Amino acid sequence: MEYFMLAIIKTGGKQYKVKVGDKIKIEKLEGDEGSKIVFSEVLFLGDEKKVSTGTPFLKGAKVEGRILKTAKQKKVVGIKFKAKKRYKVKFGHRQTMTEVEITKI
Repeated sequence: MEYFMLAIIKTGGKQYKVKVGDKIKIEKLEGDEGSKIVFSEVLFLGDEKKVSTGTPFLKGAKVEGRILKTAKQKKVVGIKFKAKKRYKVKFGHRQTMTEVEITKI
């Protein structure tokens, strides 16, 4: 029976649960398409037999990935409105995201 390794990494102020082969979209990272990236802030590492957690990070643990592409997300639209003041503002924002494929834990 094949056991798969699971990890929880922290990047861009958020935490992601990943395993080998996963494709995740995270906040923009520096690097070209196809280049390798290493996540050293690993909070949790484990499989069906052994589990280890960090306080807050595991020493010596790292997760490697490959940058697939950098693109913009869908637009997030918001409205500011104040009743009886003739005030209404509509705004939008498109966040730049990087798609990463996890290659090694």
